[in-house]
Amino acid sequence: MRILLLALLAAGQCSLAADDRVLGFDEAASNAQRNIESRLDASIDKNEMDQWLRRMSAKPHHAGSAAGKENAEFIASLFESWGYDVEIAEYEILLPTPKVREVELVAPTQFSASLTEDSLAEDPSTSVREELLPPYNAFSIDGEVEGELVFVNYGRLEDYEILDRYGISVEGKIAIAKYGMSWRGIKPKLAGEKGAIGTILYSDPADDGYGAGDPYPKGAFKHESGIQRGSVMDMPTYPGDVLTPGRGATRNAKRLKQEDAITITRIPVLPISHKDALPLLSAMDGEVVPPDWRGALPITYHFGPGPARVRMKAEFNWNMVTAYNVIARLEGSEYPDEWVIRGNHHDGWNHGAADPLSGLITMLAEAKAVAALANAGERPKRTVIYAAWDAEEPGLIGSTEWAEHHAKELKKHAVAYLNTDGTSRGFIGIGGSHVLERFFNQIIEEVKDPRSEISLKQRLQASLKINAESDQEKKDAAERADIRLDPMGSGSDYTPFLQHLGIASAKLGFGGEAAGGSYHTLYDTYEHFTTWNDPGLVYGETLPKVTGRATLRLANAQRLPFEFLGLADNIALYVSELEELADTMREATAKTNELIDSGAWAAALDPNKSLGAPARHEPVPHFGFAPLKNALERLQTAATAYDAAAKTSTVTSEEINNLLYTSERLLTRDEGLDGRPWYKHHIYAPGFYTGYGVKTIPGVREAIEQREYEKVEPQIEIAAGVLNNMAERIEQVTSLID
Repeated sequence: MRILLLALLAAGQCSLAADDRVLGFDEAASNAQRNIESRLDASIDKNEMDQWLRRMSAKPHHAGSAAGKENAEFIASLFESWGYDVEIAEYEILLPTPKVREVELVAPTQFSASLTEDSLAEDPSTSVREELLPPYNAFSIDGEVEGELVFVNYGRLEDYEILDRYGISVEGKIAIAKYGMSWRGIKPKLAGEKGAIGTILYSDPADDGYGAGDPYPKGAFKHESGIQRGSVMDMPTYPGDVLTPGRGATRNAKRLKQEDAITITRIPVLPISHKDALPLLSAMDGEVVPPDWRGALPITYHFGPGPARVRMKAEFNWNMVTAYNVIARLEGSEYPDEWVIRGNHHDGWNHGAADPLSGLITMLAEAKAVAALANAGERPKRTVIYAAWDAEEPGLIGSTEWAEHHAKELKKHAVAYLNTDGTSRGFIGIGGSHVLERFFNQIIEEVKDPRSEISLKQRLQASLKINAESDQEKKDAAERADIRLDPMGSGSDYTPFLQHLGIASAKLGFGGEAAGGSYHTLYDTYEHFTTWNDPGLVYGETLPKVTGRATLRLANAQRLPFEFLGLADNIALYVSELEELADTMREATAKTNELIDSGAWAAALDPNKSLGAPARHEPVPHFGFAPLKNALERLQTAATAYDAAAKTSTVTSEEINNLLYTSERLLTRDEGLDGRPWYKHHIYAPGFYTGYGVKTIPGVREAIEQREYEKVEPQIEIAAGVLNNMAERIEQVTSLID
């Protein structure tokens, strides 16, 4: 019998190879799971998705609006009709809305910005103005200021370094900055720190207007009157309701005084269109900006300061409003105390067809299909929770308040959190916890691209080999079996789950083939989305096949599909990046200081330019990375041993699964990050001066970048500690399954 079995295995006529099984499932369960997924695919109805998109984007539906509440109730009614247990979880939050918005050029000529967006005959939705929020930046402080304009490019740290070299200060001035290259809230944050009295934000047509393509309605790009709304809350400090950091904003919650809320800006901020920006920038003088600062407006771009002088006034209604989170629960048939959570927000700044409804309708399609399977006898083994969050746009408020309110339960029960937030067409994009890397790669190996009929993974790899932004990404696409998951910073509702509670999380969506300029403008409409973003919802129909597989595989897996080789490999990359960062800064600083000290830099300066030498910095010391590298080596050894054991063992238990899904918690510390304790994850965090952009191993990385050298080695010890904790957990699980 043994000889016959070996012969059958050798001939490939017996069981599925381990690599062909669904990760976390044995052969029989793999076959059953794939059968379920075929039925899930057949249940996705893009015509129904289109109807939902049209209905929910018919009116502006920001947090606190009547239409926002109507949409929440409509979503709840859908979940109820499919058989979910549904709750609308209410939170009382502070939400400023605009009362006075004025931007006026007072010298050397006069001009008043319209601060309005045009209705278009070609897009009837743009004429629906009921409850439309005019363009503004939420959580700007009130204020009226007047001062000379200084052009600060994108308003990043590196832009202020250039201004310093030109001898230009924003002290007592109004900074005018382009949207893009960093999260919008960083721009007034930095301007305020540099002494500016106000900030004006505009979208340059070079980035998403006529300089990039035909403007709407002829093309997808920003109309000349389009203005990007958006929050400028200091979310890298903490997201959510500004008055209740760390606790749910329930009706009777203890609240800060508004003046004590440190995430409200210190200077007033207003956004304008590039049409309104043109007269302001045209009136500026001073030196001509460098080539990479220039936009597409028909002017010569100058730094200032002045002679353009601007008065701006911003006043807001600081009202308490109710946020409505729709929470739909389908209890698991075998492990009801283990929760798989799936979310997408429902509030928009305006009509919100792309952001967020294009993602929300894919979640609804997935949820309906999962419910149909449950009603046909295929109830998920673990509890599945679908959440339609409110008040994401002002600062991830709905999700953060729910997560803070239920933090104790979530730490105990949450297996993973899966997020979408708008989608388009093109290539699958996945960011997330690296313990889920192999899991998602297997899924995108099995789902076909709707236009090319090859797998989503094959199409993405082909693109990355040619179009990836870095040599590392191109090398990975050519040589690495799995596509790396993007490490996640912030910008959507996964933040409280991953970075505050340590729940393994992911974000998913399609993009790359539908650039445009409708983001957060009046023109984010059903007409715009279905014409330019994803006509026919071709990729919208595909996304729930990806997310549905992820939800159901996590819900049904015999042994949860967490894998640690990808985690170890990515952390090895981050550690090498830290060493390279320190070496590069050390060499650059030494070279710069030598040129400055010797006078060579001054001699090399063009006398016709006022660009001065860069700042002199203290030498960058050599850091002791040994604790971090030793912890990494232990993690790599543990991950390798677990992988070998997991491929041959089918042993599982609730204890093993609990140890697996709580492993991400070990990458957090209760003390949080230095200076911003709300963020507790020590591998992924939004950058303090990038906002959405991620900083990996953030305690070490930001201490080096911000030249706080005395903090580097203590942060290395902390990062090594969380890696050792993770390695110990992996060793423990391996001993149980081997």
